[in-house]
Amino acid sequence: MSTVSVRYIVNDVDAAIDFYRRHLGFTEIMHPAPEFAMLSRGDLRLVLVAPVQADHPGGGSKPMPDGTRQEPGGWNRFMIEVPDLAGAVAALRQEGVRFRNDIVTGVGGKQIMIEDPSGNPVELFEPTRREARLDPR
Repeated sequence: MSTVSVRYIVNDVDAAIDFYRRHLGFTEIMHPAPEFAMLSRGDLRLVLVAPVQADHPGGGSKPMPDGTRQEPGGWNRFMIEVPDLAGAVAALRQEGVRFRNDIVTGVGGKQIMIEDPSGNPVELFEPTRREARLDPR
């Protein structure tokens, strides 16, 4: 059961579903409208929404009160822990996934950012310290 939900604004919900299922192991929970889908992976529920007009019945991707339209991109992201970052990068490069950078080594691990079809970032993270792991056991 998911314990955290993240909402991503995407340009094309179908393309985003395909990306997250094919490349990152997400499962589709529901896709009741062209502008909305819900996926899951472990404890993460990923809600994908396309920008809609103010009069649309959906709510999570309507324009702001001042008219500003929500759009994909930015730098906030969720992280997926992987056991072999170099191997994951090689496989994703072969599949044509877009990367924002090269592997970077920090104080707790190695990471790299990929982009979904709308340009939303996802960080792949390989811990190099036990306490940086999701399950430090």
